[in-house]
Amino acid sequence: MFEAYDTIEGISVALKVPLGTVTEAHIEDFRREVRITAKLDHPNILPIKNADFIEGVFVIVQPLGEQSLDDRMSRRMTFVQKMNCIEQLLAGLAHAHERGVIHCDIKPDNMILFADGRLRLADFGIAKFARKTVQGSASGSVGYMAPEQALGRPSAKSDVFSAGLVLHELLTGKLPKWPFEWPFEEGRQRMRTHHPDLRELVRRSLEVSTRKRYADAAVMYRAFGRVKRKALRHAEERRARKR
Repeated sequence: MFEAYDTIEGISVALKVPLGTVTEAHIEDFRREVRITAKLDHPNILPIKNADFIEGVFVIVQPLGEQSLDDRMSRRMTFVQKMNCIEQLLAGLAHAHERGVIHCDIKPDNMILFADGRLRLADFGIAKFARKTVQGSASGSVGYMAPEQALGRPSAKSDVFSAGLVLHELLTGKLPKWPFEWPFEEGRQRMRTHHPDLRELVRRSLEVSTRKRYADAAVMYRAFGRVKRKALRHAEERRARKR
């Protein structure tokens, strides 16, 4: 990724160059994806400003944020900050799922934070495009990929699973690994400190069986709305007892 300056709008932008050989067929496929994702007008989804050839190189132009969630997670975050990120992630993903669009590559590196505290989901449509320009059997990042997606059968429930992994990592500092048997060894003690309903939200999103998982991010987002206040109050009470 490169940083550039848009002289017309007077803003900094990010330039992404897909790996692999880009053909005209790939470009047409990508433009179809862009037309679909362009309809996702939501404050927590990062729009694609432009996509075209610049001096023979295909470049995707997007607004430039301050850092990715992956970068931010390398430093201490308060519980309130983590819950705020979770809420924004699920809000953006729910908006996409309600319109029949799946992401296929949910991970902290594809969540961009801006100066105003806003989190925006990036790379809608780009994951599918990347799959066609680079040899591989499945799109997505292995560490955050749902089991069925690894077999080439992605769906909205796959995005839910990937989001669940991000939630688990945010709340415990640990990323669970296969075979994903709850409670996970990774971060088990830290997860126990959270409100039971928040733990259940994460557990259900990470069901290996798609039949037991949330149907999509919209359902998961509504469930989070019911949990949020209780989880924040629980965390505040724990802090008060330690004082």
